Amino acid sequence: METELERRIEAILMIADEPLSLVSLATALSAAVPAVRQSIERLVADYDGEAGGPRRGFELREVGGGWRLYVRDDYDDVVADFVLTQNPTKLSQAALETLAVIAYKQPISRGAVASIRAVNVDSVVRTLLGRGLITEAFTDSETGAIHYATTDLLLQQLGINSLDELPPLSPLLEDGAEGFDDAR
Repeated sequence: METELERRIEAILMIADEPLSLVSLATALSAAVPAVRQSIERLVADYDGEAGGPRRGFELREVGGGWRLYVRDDYDDVVADFVLTQNPTKLSQAALETLAVIAYKQPISRGAVASIRAVNVDSVVRTLLGRGLITEAFTDSETGAIHYATTDLLLQQLGINSLDELPPLSPLLEDGAEGFDDAR
């Protein structure tokens, strides 16, 4: 039963965009918090190779009041090389729109981006993180929400030196006056 709970925790952690608390995991899996805590401890030890198995290229870390899978620091260069050389370079329209929101509003949480775009941005944020165009700037201590910001790689890709060189938004936006008669 312990192994089954651990596999279920792994499945949830694989798709999670933000750290998940023990309570969140326990609720999602209809399991007791102490059982989830023990399973997390076993997974950490397993991934670290403490049980005699191999030390994995990823690790389970507690950050921002929750647990999340991360690439082990030893393999950052391999992942960065893969992202820069092996991934396709074109971004979808959704990714470009999400990237624009983050660039102009940073630091900003995924929830705030989703609110602005009025769509779920989970997979798009994962894509942008994976390509190194955005990074986790900080985790809000009260809400646990991760706030995102753009990276130097984005500046390089855009051919600019700073975000100050982005075009101003106001000339691109409607002023809301359309449809109103000037003569009252």
